[in-house]
Amino acid sequence: MSTAGQVIKCRAAVAWEAGKPLSIEEVEVAPPQKEEVRLKILFTSLCHTDVYFWEAKGQHPLFPRIYGHEAGGIVESVGEGVTDLQPGDHVLPVFTGECKECRHCKSEESNMCDLLRINTDRGTMLSDGKSRFSKDGKPIYHFLGTSTFSEYTVCHVGSVAKINPAAPLEKVCVLSCGICTGFGATVNVAKPKKGSSVAIFGLGAVGLAAAEGARVSGAARIIGVDLNSNRFEEAKKFGVNEFVNPKDHNKPVQEVSYRLFYPFTC
Repeated sequence: MSTAGQVIKCRAAVAWEAGKPLSIEEVEVAPPQKEEVRLKILFTSLCHTDVYFWEAKGQHPLFPRIYGHEAGGIVESVGEGVTDLQPGDHVLPVFTGECKECRHCKSEESNMCDLLRINTDRGTMLSDGKSRFSKDGKPIYHFLGTSTFSEYTVCHVGSVAKINPAAPLEKVCVLSCGICTGFGATVNVAKPKKGSSVAIFGLGAVGLAAAEGARVSGAARIIGVDLNSNRFEEAKKFGVNEFVNPKDHNKPVQEVSYRLFYPFTC
């Protein structure tokens, strides 16, 4: 039975207060409005950004809130004016969307969309300034326009990317943040030249994605810097071919890294 146009009740992990454990609640999710889509979230992962704002280290704490922004799901229904997506499409919600019309969206040098750029303070939808989440008649705020710690969520259509349905959602959900952040920062911003040297500080998901970006760009030396040497073996799969653990040196890591780049400098 279609649920399009109806309020859906589902489970969500709600943050009621800063730093307090999330609680699983039954919440109501309103239908999508103009240029919005409602998604059924099948898989979501945890990013440190979620933790950072849950701990209220962000500029303007906003509670109650549903966090989460790395996820994979299926379009459940679409609002007025949505033509690029339809129910059943496999998608990834993205925290930095694209209106496709502003100067940033039309530029090859920026993805800071005038309409949908990342905004950690906004907790409501753009069309009417209201939340699509509620419990007992009271609003629960959105996070990064995605709020994927919920079985259903509502996003602006520009913050949803359609993907190949053959892609395993439980794996590609990290493309919503960690992988695209690191890979994009390397390929689209740093743009290392073929044969160049690149140093990457931190070999978590973002760092490994940055390494992959350096590898496909043709960097000759990809130096991984991390306090955890256990990460080094896995990093080799992403092209990292030299490693530095600051704990192994009695001088600042920037001096160690400098000598790696310029080994003949005294």
